[in-house]
Amino acid sequence: MSTAFIQRPAPAFKAMTVFAGGEFKEISLSDYIGQWVVLLFYPMDFTFVCPTEIIQFNDALSRRPRFRPRAPLVADRSHAISRSYGVLLEEEGIALRGLFIIDPKGVLRQITVNDLAVGRNVEETIRLLQAFQFTDENGEVCPAGWMQGDKAMKPEPKASLEYFSAKADDANGHANGTNGTNGTNGTNGTNGTKRQRVD
Repeated sequence: MSTAFIQRPAPAFKAMTVFAGGEFKEISLSDYIGQWVVLLFYPMDFTFVCPTEIIQFNDALSRRPRFRPRAPLVADRSHAISRSYGVLLEEEGIALRGLFIIDPKGVLRQITVNDLAVGRNVEETIRLLQAFQFTDENGEVCPAGWMQGDKAMKPEPKASLEYFSAKADDANGHANGTNGTNGTNGTNGTNGTKRQRVD
């Protein structure tokens, strides 16, 4: 039965682990207090989708020094970890594609679980990680589709109007062209020519 819930402490575990370079040692989740943790479950080694996820995560994270992971592989031979995180398919004895973002206090901030046939997107994981870090550092909230460098919102009714007003101005500028017209030079197109309809 799952004990993994958003805004609650992530289920604790201890497990034998192998690190890059072949070092084996037992770790516990509490060893990572003070750090952001992305915990991934994947169903089986040497299958079709799993290697593509591992390669994508390694490639993307290696290009971002701030997120350079210590990416140990954790053994879950008893299935206790996957069961406590709610991703174990009991009859098959394999885990669904679970992804959990755990903050430096050990609290679960995000849960994604995919069925076996569809891999995860590391860019979305990084976006979520950056968004949670931003909100914790700045006290603002991140709207849908927020990317690092985008404007965020203050979580207050009056202050959030600034965000929506700026978005409305941006939308009007894009929809109407420049200088409040439907195109350039006060016409529906450019230099007095009419735009052709594109179906």
